[in-house]
Amino acid sequence: MRIEDDFPVEPWALREPVLRLDRLARTESLLAVSNGHVGLRGNLDEGDPHVLPGSYLNSVYELRPLPYAESGYGYPESGQSIINVTNGKLVRLLVDDEPFDVRYGELRRHERCLDFRAGLLDRQVEWVSPAGQEVRLRSRRLVSLSQRSIVALCYEIEPVGDEARVVVQSELVADEELVELAKGDPRAAAALAYPLVAEEAYARGTAAHLIHRTKNSGIRIGAAMEHMVSAPDGVDVDVRADAVDDWARTTFTARLRPGQRLRVVKIVSYGWSRQRSLPAVRDQVAAALTAACAPGWEALLAEQRSYLDDFWDRADVEVDGDPELQQAVRFGLFHVLQSGARAEQRPIPAKGLTGPGYDGHAFWDTETFVLPVLTHTTPAAAADALRWRHGTLDKARDRAKTLGLAGAAFPWRTINGDECSGYWPAGTASFHVNADIADALVRHVAATGDVDLEREIGVDLLVQTARLWLSLGHRTMSGEFRLDGITGPDEYSAIADNNVFTNLMAARNLRAAAEVAVRHPDLAALLGVGAEEAAAWRDAAAAMHIPYDERLGVHPQSEGFTDHARWHFADTEPTEYPLMLHFPYFQLYRHQVVKQADLVLAMQLCGEAFTPEQKRRNVDYYEPLTVRDSSLSSASQAVLAAEVGYFSLAYDYAAEAALMDLRDLHDNTAGGLHMASLAGGWTALVSGFGGMRDSGGRLSFRPGLPEGIDRLAFRIVRRDGVLLVEVEQHQVTYSLVRGEEPLVVRHEDEDVEVRPGEAVLRPLRRRPDGVPPPQPAGRAPARRRRG
Repeated sequence: MRIEDDFPVEPWALREPVLRLDRLARTESLLAVSNGHVGLRGNLDEGDPHVLPGSYLNSVYELRPLPYAESGYGYPESGQSIINVTNGKLVRLLVDDEPFDVRYGELRRHERCLDFRAGLLDRQVEWVSPAGQEVRLRSRRLVSLSQRSIVALCYEIEPVGDEARVVVQSELVADEELVELAKGDPRAAAALAYPLVAEEAYARGTAAHLIHRTKNSGIRIGAAMEHMVSAPDGVDVDVRADAVDDWARTTFTARLRPGQRLRVVKIVSYGWSRQRSLPAVRDQVAAALTAACAPGWEALLAEQRSYLDDFWDRADVEVDGDPELQQAVRFGLFHVLQSGARAEQRPIPAKGLTGPGYDGHAFWDTETFVLPVLTHTTPAAAADALRWRHGTLDKARDRAKTLGLAGAAFPWRTINGDECSGYWPAGTASFHVNADIADALVRHVAATGDVDLEREIGVDLLVQTARLWLSLGHRTMSGEFRLDGITGPDEYSAIADNNVFTNLMAARNLRAAAEVAVRHPDLAALLGVGAEEAAAWRDAAAAMHIPYDERLGVHPQSEGFTDHARWHFADTEPTEYPLMLHFPYFQLYRHQVVKQADLVLAMQLCGEAFTPEQKRRNVDYYEPLTVRDSSLSSASQAVLAAEVGYFSLAYDYAAEAALMDLRDLHDNTAGGLHMASLAGGWTALVSGFGGMRDSGGRLSFRPGLPEGIDRLAFRIVRRDGVLLVEVEQHQVTYSLVRGEEPLVVRHEDEDVEVRPGEAVLRPLRRRPDGVPPPQPAGRAPARRRRG
């Protein structure tokens, strides 16, 4: 039982037992460590060989032009790309003057392990140099979850058989050479050559620092390192330091007998600012470094373990019967945590800080897929992500004004709040981003009871997004409220009228704004909200047009969608997916073909707007049209398949979401991990087989297990408590594992009060596994092994 025979299936780790150079780009992403503030790809310590060296700081980017064949009013003029900053993880080794390089000599052992509970990347190596000297090497690497600007490495070297002279070179290196991945693929990143300008380089004793500034965006970046060295008694360690503009190096030299071990602990701190002076940034990284070095390596390890113990106590998901899925969902949760734990009012990019894919941009994926997981597991991180959005509100209001609209128009893709999409049908026209942000906020406040957050940012966000909808839509003669010429989540349909997902989410946004104006009249008054405006929001929500095809008995994704010609699936070769790389958008837009769940996502998030029969008919209609060229699709399809009783199909989709990167299902994991799909693994299990819904401010559950999963247990953070839900073959158990106040949840059609210390058992209503509709030719998900 292995994931593509690369990684053994283990419950709490991702272990690479043998180095595969042909898959190095992929493992650089999979073995990344991050805290949402600083991120390091899983490059080898010595730097070479590599595919994409990656050291990232959240919101450190470079500006680049967005060229257009023809210009147009309102087109974004400048793009933003995350950059590879000063690399502080480099540690090179020479053994008797022979550089350690896995491509030379004999590599007898090479194992790396990403430990989800310890929060570190552990590497163990046995190598024989071309000259015949054998050494054992162990390195451990972490990005601190407790001290947000700190990276720490512990490097240990021991000769075997013969005495050896070892040289350890610890470095800071800026402006490393990069390669461009998948040229012509819009999911890839622009390769920006040498974006850093040197401002200061210093090295003395065991310490060094570099300070740089980005050429165009004007962000000043500081990186500093300090070392702690230990060696056996009688072993002298020579230390030398050097620094020039783009690199700083501290060198340790020692002669070791067999069995003697040299240990070098390297602590690196990062700091950056667009406004602080060079001395201020220098002092910032120096202070962080001093604070981390004082307690030392062991204390950092203990802090990391304590942070993660607390996380897993409130967030773990247990999957009995499918060890591979168990590993995958914990892998996903670990990386989702890493993406946002210490982001602290900065964005959560689509790839986290694991790679440069999508240029490091944040999309609507964050609010719709990632924040629900964080809200229910690490609510403080979700709140900070919402604060980041609010921090970009002025830019969103300026964008709305440029477009001739009221309120705020949030960008489809961005780092600093400015729209970075040069393709307006999929970017500017995707106004549903506004409603996605509003929905994430409303759900977060309901889950946490955080009225302070609602007052701090919520009223402002809901009012400005509601104002956009009222100015974007219009009333018909019959009184319906329409949203025309917009783009929904499905990127194979654009500039459509009355996208069901957008209209339902906009109506929810409008109602939420009216309600929050009543709850906080003082803040509403400051924003100029009067009774007439709030009434207009409620009226527009009530009159929102939701298309329905009476002839077919289904909801068209957008008005007229079911009248389009169907895509020629039978004539499309497997090599022609994703379709966007092989066919013009013009052809995609005029056919019934769905890149990712759109109407199905509407049923997941706005389930109360559909009857059970409508949900089943809609799933049956859209399954044969959905090609899943986006990693965002499979989780939502899993949730709805489970809800309508297609449990085997839901199981297949749940595994696809969770294994998206572990199996590299879209062949682009090299550019970074898919955070929304990793979060989707949690959603598919918790909302799919756990049947969890959180709309209307209350938790409800309608569980059901597929064949192949014997037991599912998950935890949900609710207010000050943690609810544990255990779904077994014949019963469901609800219990509070944290908290002093009782919690009322809904099980099936019954309200259940769960009190501290008192488990509540309810029978599991068995539902038959229905026969699902087919998928497009060649696009069915991989079948899970049953039993």
